[in-house]
Amino acid sequence: MTLSDSELERYSRQLVLPEWSGAAQERLRSASVVLVGVGALGSPAGQYLAAAGVGRIGVVDDDTVELSNLNRQPLHFTPDISLPKADNAKVKLAALNSEILVEAYPARLDGQNAEAIVMGADVVVDCSDSFATRYAVNDACCAAAIPLVEAGVLGLSGLVLSILPGRSACYRCAFPAAPPPGSVPSCREAGVLGAMAGIVGSIQALEAIKLLTGVGDPLLDRILQIEGDTLSFTTVTTERQDDCPACAQVPAAQQSGA
Repeated sequence: MTLSDSELERYSRQLVLPEWSGAAQERLRSASVVLVGVGALGSPAGQYLAAAGVGRIGVVDDDTVELSNLNRQPLHFTPDISLPKADNAKVKLAALNSEILVEAYPARLDGQNAEAIVMGADVVVDCSDSFATRYAVNDACCAAAIPLVEAGVLGLSGLVLSILPGRSACYRCAFPAAPPPGSVPSCREAGVLGAMAGIVGSIQALEAIKLLTGVGDPLLDRILQIEGDTLSFTTVTTERQDDCPACAQVPAAQQSGA
């Protein structure tokens, strides 16, 4: 597999990086990513994955664009209000990079369909905004041994964790149970600053690119906590749990990725 002249020009600024290579770019081109949610985190994550040259991006979201989304979801514009987010994201990402394939899945991921949705992905990037969805994505990725990038953002704070099932701690290892209902405010209640979501979503894209190409050191067994008000970064170590119901039985030999 070789890069075309247009690809060489499009990706020239990353191809000249000493850490990068034509082989790394080709790995991106042959890769498939499932992006769960194209809102506050999925918008910047999707934009940077598409711009970097990920060959196939599946966009999963069952919501429609609302006016209140626009402060933090830069894939969606004012004229897009009432459009399905998945379809709108497909149009925008395909316009950003005509070299890639973007597929829209206007569905809500849950425990019943999660395994079918993530099947075949090389990496899943979870940009959902509910604990139930995060656990469903985590469990499906562990069952299929698919690398996963998890994240969350609220107010001026965020966190990111990369997961290689069978090798590193999964989301359930780090957070065995969801917080009690009502103990964590929603985005609607606590708010979120768009620029903060942009930081977290961009880090998710970077982590996915690391996992796909083998370039760099992903956040495995480490949770990156970001405080936007002071712009402080704290890394908290975590580890696989022998009794984790999601990943304890995943053999390391099954896991894919870097």
